[in-house]
Amino acid sequence: MAGELTGQKIAFLVAPEGVEQVELTEPWEAVRSAGGQPELVSTQQGTIQGFNHLDKADTFPVDRVVDDVSSADYDALVLPGGVANPDFLRTHAGAVAFAKQFFAEGKPVGAICHAPWTLIEADVVRGRTVTSWPSLQTDLRNAGATWVDQEVVTDQGLVTSRKPDDLPAFCAKIVEEFTEGRHEGQRRSA
Repeated sequence: MAGELTGQKIAFLVAPEGVEQVELTEPWEAVRSAGGQPELVSTQQGTIQGFNHLDKADTFPVDRVVDDVSSADYDALVLPGGVANPDFLRTHAGAVAFAKQFFAEGKPVGAICHAPWTLIEADVVRGRTVTSWPSLQTDLRNAGATWVDQEVVTDQGLVTSRKPDDLPAFCAKIVEEFTEGRHEGQRRSA
């Protein structure tokens, strides 16, 4: 895996709190180990608060504020889960627009657990096959997606997974998709 993402800058978009820590740290390490440069993007400066389910965990410094960046600054996007994290992001217009830009540019995106809520708000799941935490399946179907119960699903550069137990498969697949680069099929969702 070392070197596959050399020269690539990968955005990790999270809210100031509520991100499931392991869904941030394991993909971050996978990107870093593959030679990529991960950057933590949030809706405000300072630090974000990670969680282990409902318990506070570690804090992490924000590299960039979403209103000050563009998808043009990055090669790919990772949306970690946690319940509160994507619920907050889907109410922030700048975060939703930032996520949607990756689809418009055909750039790969990885979303795990509850993270597809942000993609529903961005209106980029219509006609896509995805997975997520099971409680999102009705929301995803109502947004026009086909929901399946699998550990990892890839659809034209969009990688989705259900939960922390799926992280090994999710991390391997995002590195693979990010290495491939742009996927023209992503544009059909934007």
